[in-house]
Amino acid sequence: MTEAQLYGLCGAGLIGIGLYGAILGPSALRRLLAFNLISSGVFIVFGAIARRGGLAGGAASDPVPQALVITGLVVAFAATALAVALLIRLAALQPKTARSSPLAELAKRRYDAFDPWGGGKA
Repeated sequence: MTEAQLYGLCGAGLIGIGLYGAILGPSALRRLLAFNLISSGVFIVFGAIARRGGLAGGAASDPVPQALVITGLVVAFAATALAVALLIRLAALQPKTARSSPLAELAKRRYDAFDPWGGGKA
C-alpha cells in the first residue's frame, strides 16, 4: 500500500464517520462537528489525489489542488465560526427547559450582559 492510498483510505474513513454523525447526530453542534469531519476527509482525499500526480521521488506535486485545499480550509474555518456563533445565538433565544445545556448558559450570560439593540430590561 502506497502513501497516497493510505491517505485516501484515511480520508474516506473520515468522510464515513462524518456522514454517520451528520445523519444520526442528536444536536446541532454534533452535526456541525460531523460536517467538519466530512470536509477534513475531502481535503485529505483531494491532497492524496494531488500527491499521486507528483514526481516519482515524491519531491513535487501539482500546486493547483494544494491551493484549492488551503482555500477550502480557510472557507471551512470561517463557515464553522459563523455556524458556532449562530448556534450560540439560537441557544440564547430558545426558552429554558428543565435541563439546559452549558452552551445555552454561556449564551444567556453573554447576551444578558450585552444588549445589541439597546432595549434593556427597564
